[in-house]
Amino acid sequence: MHDPHLLFVTGKLAEPALRRTLAELAPRAGFDYSLAVLPITVAALATIPWVAAHLTVPPGVERILLPGLCTGDLEVLTQQAGVPVERGPQDLRDLPEFFGHADGRSSSYGKHDIAILAEINHVPRLTLEATLTRAREYGASGADIIDCGCDPGQTWAGIGQAVRALREEGFRVSIDSFNPHEIESAIKSGAELVLSVNGTNLHAARDWGCEVVALPDEPATLGGLDHTIETLDGWGVPFRIDPVLEPIGFGFAASLDRYFEVRRRYPEAELLMGIGNLTELTDVDSAGVNVVLLGYCQELGIRSVLTTEVIPWCRSAIQELDLARRLVYHACREHVLPKHLEPDLILLRDPKLREHGDQTLQELARRVTDRNFRLFAERGQLHVINGSQYIQGQDPFALFKQMAEHQAIDPSHAFYLGYEMAKAVTALTLGKNYVQDQALRWGFLTVAEPSHRGKIANTEDPASE
Repeated sequence: MHDPHLLFVTGKLAEPALRRTLAELAPRAGFDYSLAVLPITVAALATIPWVAAHLTVPPGVERILLPGLCTGDLEVLTQQAGVPVERGPQDLRDLPEFFGHADGRSSSYGKHDIAILAEINHVPRLTLEATLTRAREYGASGADIIDCGCDPGQTWAGIGQAVRALREEGFRVSIDSFNPHEIESAIKSGAELVLSVNGTNLHAARDWGCEVVALPDEPATLGGLDHTIETLDGWGVPFRIDPVLEPIGFGFAASLDRYFEVRRRYPEAELLMGIGNLTELTDVDSAGVNVVLLGYCQELGIRSVLTTEVIPWCRSAIQELDLARRLVYHACREHVLPKHLEPDLILLRDPKLREHGDQTLQELARRVTDRNFRLFAERGQLHVINGSQYIQGQDPFALFKQMAEHQAIDPSHAFYLGYEMAKAVTALTLGKNYVQDQALRWGFLTVAEPSHRGKIANTEDPASE
């Protein structure tokens, strides 16, 4: 059985780095290769029709790999070449992962068994349309049940209308209230779960005919919980138990112990954790906290969590939980570390930091002959290269002054360079990868950025021989 022969398409600037990468990678990945160096500075900027017009496929090639940013219909080139054509990674430094599937995911990745209840806070204060809009956003982010949060101390007459409207749009609905009148109206309109029941409203739960969340009367001691559970069980009322997660400084560690104690007492019971009690009340971005708490829930068999998105640092909590429940399920079921599995949860920094290194940048500086600026950010420095200069430093204003001393820079090009340098400095500050004319990566929060090459004067790389 022979190793497949692959043809890697590249441009003049990337050729040396690609040759070094493939010389090391090919023996490990089990393929032979050839390079097609096209008459273009950067092959990623070429279109498929342009590549088709300039590419010669040598005999024996079984598969062609284009740069990941190369645009156009691959079928055009496939028909001309007579062999399969595909796009590789956007960065040639990602070729080892591209061939090695180094992220550790299996085909089953993505399964989960934790339900997300997303609370819309203070529903009585919202218009019906505002409630529906929020529910749609939460549902699109991964919420399984929309929880209608009512205001204590009053009875809201509009709860039935709100629940009916949510149900008509296909949402599963829970009601967050201790008020029996609000609860009864919500259940008649289609709510399937009541948050919550303890000794204060237990008497009414017998007639609701739906599942409830059982709370202790005294969370610190679990006082009253056993009585509530025994009563509900005797009536045949289905329930989930919430031992109540407390904020840091107010019994956080002890509250985690309570979940263990409840699991010990009721090994088969369904449990719920109100995660927002920690994320909403702690000065920290919520993603990491959500992952850790869901890992705790997965291991302990807590199969539903309640959250909300009120405080600014929790505004993407539902989507974080949706990604986190898949990560922790896979880690626990496959008994693997939750690492190199879910890059979309790494938001502030990047999963892996890439560097070209001095040799590559020096070689690039020698080979570039045109006046277009190439920007790089690595090893604590900004690097600016074009056909007449290679400068580097940490201050973008000082670098721009040096750039302008060598050539005239029109306002539109100056704006483009300023924008790109701001991105580059952000990348250096946070330890992220910077690639000119591409959006910085922010995990699942990344917003795609349209390319400005060719739209701004002196920002396009020549695509001619």
